[in-house]
Amino acid sequence: MNTTPDTTAKQHHDSERHHDAEQQLHTPAPAIWPALQAQDAPALIDFLVDTVGFLRTAVYEDGGRVAHAQLDWPEGGGIMLGSYDPDAPGEACGKPGTSGAYVVTDQVDSLYARLTGAGVKIVNEIEDKPYGSREFGIADPEGNRWFFGTYRGDPRPGAVS
Repeated sequence: MNTTPDTTAKQHHDSERHHDAEQQLHTPAPAIWPALQAQDAPALIDFLVDTVGFLRTAVYEDGGRVAHAQLDWPEGGGIMLGSYDPDAPGEACGKPGTSGAYVVTDQVDSLYARLTGAGVKIVNEIEDKPYGSREFGIADPEGNRWFFGTYRGDPRPGAVS
């Protein structure tokens, strides 16, 4: 095939642009995944999925224990959890009932109504905060604290919006 230098450069540029677009599609966005352990991980998973609204993405069991579970929040992000093992070396996730997480949602009022209607223990009533969030807090059956609100964080310094 006979190509001129201009055509070859254009083909190379188009190929690079296609590669960059493919890489962006396959590169996951940075995320923080809160991790916790539970005395009764299957029951906590059921509560977080069936009552709160997380999505059961993966649950791996090992000998009747939850070795790893991934629950995704429909609006983005997620958590990891597993069964508590008091004999495990170190304290990777802390003791059951000692975790807390903030979950961003645009559906704060309807979620609050649904959870209070389901009899979930409310630890902070719904309210508008001075930093612009509308939020509330609950305790799960293990005692962990979950806060749900509209606050997505302040823009990073120098970020382009």
